[in-house]
Amino acid sequence: MKYNIDLILEELYGLQRLGIKVGLKHTVQLLDKIGNPHNKLKLIHIAGTNGKGSTCSMLSNILIEHGLKVGLYTSPHLLRFNERIQINGNHIPDDYIAQFFDKNRKHINFIKSTFFETTTALAFDYFHDKSVDIAIIETGLGGRLDSTNVISPIVCGISAISFDHTEILGDTIEKISKEKAGIIKEGIPVATFEQENKILQVIDRTCREKNTSLEIIQNDDIIISKVDKKGTYFYYSSLEIELPLFGDHQVQNCSLAICLSKYALGAAVSPSKIKTAISKSIWKGRLEKISNNNLFYDVAHNYDGVKAMLNTINVLYPDKKKVGLFCIKSDKNILAICKLLKNNFKKLIVCSDKDGYLVKVSDLLSIMNENNIECLSVGSVEEGVSLLNEYNNPNYLNLIFGSHYIASEVYGSIGKYFDRTYN
Repeated sequence: MKYNIDLILEELYGLQRLGIKVGLKHTVQLLDKIGNPHNKLKLIHIAGTNGKGSTCSMLSNILIEHGLKVGLYTSPHLLRFNERIQINGNHIPDDYIAQFFDKNRKHINFIKSTFFETTTALAFDYFHDKSVDIAIIETGLGGRLDSTNVISPIVCGISAISFDHTEILGDTIEKISKEKAGIIKEGIPVATFEQENKILQVIDRTCREKNTSLEIIQNDDIIISKVDKKGTYFYYSSLEIELPLFGDHQVQNCSLAICLSKYALGAAVSPSKIKTAISKSIWKGRLEKISNNNLFYDVAHNYDGVKAMLNTINVLYPDKKKVGLFCIKSDKNILAICKLLKNNFKKLIVCSDKDGYLVKVSDLLSIMNENNIECLSVGSVEEGVSLLNEYNNPNYLNLIFGSHYIASEVYGSIGKYFDRTYN
């Protein structure tokens, strides 16, 4: 049977009307209807506010380099839904998505499964059907009540925790940390890296309650030797690593990925294969240079993400004037982000997305004006990129940031089109 994948995806995206449902009930019901494939998989579970996607990607590369068939489930996607579900870097085929949805439509509709619940079940079904050796699962939102938290992994990883989605996860760092630490299971080891004491105390307490071990990568365990335009060079766990990503936060994410890989590989772990895998690691939309005229795109979309991005840019390009194209989702702490933006850009341009997911450009401009941030507005991402091109000279660095939702518009505006066929 030939399927129209665009119609199938339109139906799948339509499930977003059901909103975000915290809790595992519907996911458990749907997985039961399709044979509980998650119970037949070897899994690694990763939660956090920032960096969990990068950690998952680097961990996947390490395990692939060791010869394993590795499933990877992350969200959101940048350009196409299929990016969310991969095996050894290959995206799930259109036909598999369509067949799964067609086969299970009655269950999905009866249970009233949300978009993310359905996508999670699809990922587990695909990984089981293709007999992966191991699958890496990134949480969507939080941890304790996230749809992915139906699994029993071999190890749990927790990346950087900070304020985000406070309306769902809580308004203190302790509450948010407790939700993230909700992925911790009885007797299943946990790894994280050094971060705020309040966060580590919550993670440590949860590990004690669950009778399991906690490995914390200390800042002193990591020695950064050099940072240049090609990436970051550092030492961790007796390894000299060449990471083609930028920022102290990516070094921490990489170290966590290496740490987690040892739980998966055991005695089979190869230092040389780890180094090779990391040297080939690329994660789109993370200070990604998308053209030759010093134009970068970063999906940083909350306070800590934007702060880390700016810190990294200031280290890499201390003498360049920054011009920014900025947009943001309404549920973010925009006022806190404004404090980071103020006096950090020679020129700041604000925009919105064509689909209306982000703050309207008129509203965003008002917020900037109220915070005494000088900026101008444009009607589209494409118009904003055209303005950035006016600063195409060695004295400037041009930066597009604030959201995943504009990725297709960003890449399209610079003529960077991607093959839509993954079959």
